[in-house]
Amino acid sequence: MSTQSIHCLPPVALRLPPGMPEPPGCQRRRTLPASEFRCLTPQDAAGVFEIEREAFISVSGVCPLYLDELRRFLTLCPELSLGCFHEGRLVAFVIGSLWDEERLTPEALLLHRPGGHTAHLHVLAVHRAFRQQGRGSLLLWRYLCHLGGQPAVRRAVLMCEDALVPFYARFGFHPVGPCAVSVGPLAFTELQCSLQGHASLRRYSC
Repeated sequence: MSTQSIHCLPPVALRLPPGMPEPPGCQRRRTLPASEFRCLTPQDAAGVFEIEREAFISVSGVCPLYLDELRRFLTLCPELSLGCFHEGRLVAFVIGSLWDEERLTPEALLLHRPGGHTAHLHVLAVHRAFRQQGRGSLLLWRYLCHLGGQPAVRRAVLMCEDALVPFYARFGFHPVGPCAVSVGPLAFTELQCSLQGHASLRRYSC
């Protein structure tokens, strides 16, 4: 898809729907001043990779997506990405692609299948200087609302380590079992989320 069709999302005050606990660091504020959310382009890939490299290689020694892979996804399906910018600087992002099977397989790590109805969230990361501020939580909620506004996308799926399952559960993801994908010694749980609720709540949150 041409990058000219990318959705640009203006700065707004983000409000979580009634009953959802606010993320850490946001109990006393509902907005991120000077923050802007927009879909990413191939020109953003280098900045995305710098954040990802620091967040993942320092912890596990591997990246979910390397620079060429980021550029490819941001060329094929930029509308399935979202970046959070603070005063023009990329500080957090999520990258996704479409998948067309019930569960993830190793091929899902590198493929975008335009006929699919499942958004596969490959990676979500926040710049180290902007962590513990609730940006990751707000970005993920905004992203799910964004997906909920795309009629062809019916659900979201991701894989994560067990320690992160409670974080994603707050946004409607539920475990469906061990993931068939592993990276070196790392094993993952696969989680899925229906986007129907996020579409209906879009007016409150996005």
